[in-house]
Amino acid sequence: MDSSIISFSQSSLLALLILFLVSSSTARALVPASAQFKYVIDTTDFGPYIIEYDGNYQVLPPFGAPFQLCFYNTTPNAFTLAIRMGLRRSESLFRWVWEANRGNPVRANATLTLGADGNLVLAEADGKVAWQTSTANKGVVGLKLQSNGNMVLHDSRGNFVWQSFDSPTDTLLVGQSLHAGGVTRLVSRASAEQNSNGPYSLVMEPKGPALYYTSKNSPKPLLYFNGWRSDPYISGSLTRVGLTTEEDEGSRTHIQLEFQAGNTTHGGPILGRPKYNATSSFLRLGIDGNVRIYTYNDQVDYGAWEETFTLFGRDYDSESECQLPERCGSFGLCEDNQCVGCPLARGETSWSKSCAPPKLTSCNPGDYTYYKVERVNHFLSKYTAGSAATESGCGAKCTKDCKCLGYFYNRDTSRCWIAYELKTLTRVANATHVGYIKTPKK
Repeated sequence: MDSSIISFSQSSLLALLILFLVSSSTARALVPASAQFKYVIDTTDFGPYIIEYDGNYQVLPPFGAPFQLCFYNTTPNAFTLAIRMGLRRSESLFRWVWEANRGNPVRANATLTLGADGNLVLAEADGKVAWQTSTANKGVVGLKLQSNGNMVLHDSRGNFVWQSFDSPTDTLLVGQSLHAGGVTRLVSRASAEQNSNGPYSLVMEPKGPALYYTSKNSPKPLLYFNGWRSDPYISGSLTRVGLTTEEDEGSRTHIQLEFQAGNTTHGGPILGRPKYNATSSFLRLGIDGNVRIYTYNDQVDYGAWEETFTLFGRDYDSESECQLPERCGSFGLCEDNQCVGCPLARGETSWSKSCAPPKLTSCNPGDYTYYKVERVNHFLSKYTAGSAATESGCGAKCTKDCKCLGYFYNRDTSRCWIAYELKTLTRVANATHVGYIKTPKK
């Protein structure tokens, strides 16, 4: 037999043996006793400082300034495992930048455990698992909360087996990314009191990040913003968007988006230029669907937070607040960022929080009619193309669709938008922009 073949076979077997031994060693790796822990929710051990959403909190040992792991609640006996940002010495609001079990709270005496097998588990007092990292027997030897806010389970070589950066809630920290294909996304909180998923989401798509409003009445989420773009000369689909900081002249830093297409990284729009180091910043998809960036300065005693960017705001370079689906509640006319009218069938009245669209009781076209609202756009109109149709054809589409609450039409472009939610309508100067709202026949 050819000696080179024997040599090749022996070397291949040796390589496979080494790979097997390394894999076996990793699989058998255990969390040393000194790195294992079991923390219990203790309702007699709440912290004294002010926190976001005005609840109670219990501090846990994992710490990486200015971040700390905690339990907190906003309603009695309903606790969330979360990472807070802020230091006690600044006496400023603590903000929550990551949550493990949103929408699935645990009760008093629940436990957070890292055992010898390397699985991080949040469980009720009776042992029922509420959340876990599913990292049992995957080589985990310890947990660290890093100084950038990323909580990691790592192996003996320091490689991350699991990291909180891969499962964001409503917040993106500097160095954290969203990936295309729906792998990761930001989802708004329902309300300050209710810690569950709200209707807004920030999703990375092949052409850039997009904001959606989710409605039970609509077959799919409704787009209300996708205006962030990278360099127009980038070829290929975007796969990732991250929040990053870059140094300006004078050692100041600015905050910007970073895009990736294939193996190439491209700088996106600059979103903020704080008066101090921008590294301690985060991007938040708010309860109202707005996107803001907050920057933390731990060198001041009070007022450590600065709002360094607002997507829908009142600055000259901001999107109008009127583009936010719920800026004027369930129904209303918005102009110059203000709610200015309630467009009812009997005519426009002053806006109030009680302004609501007509209640339909039947899908039978004989039971309802339409009333016309002139000089308006729906929030869908700006960032979706609508469909090509005649004005009467647009109305026919709405009439055939039981869930359609009204339709909007641009006579200049002959484009049609079917509305499954009405929400905020924007007043415009152009009389060729019209809306038709379904209302019951008297």
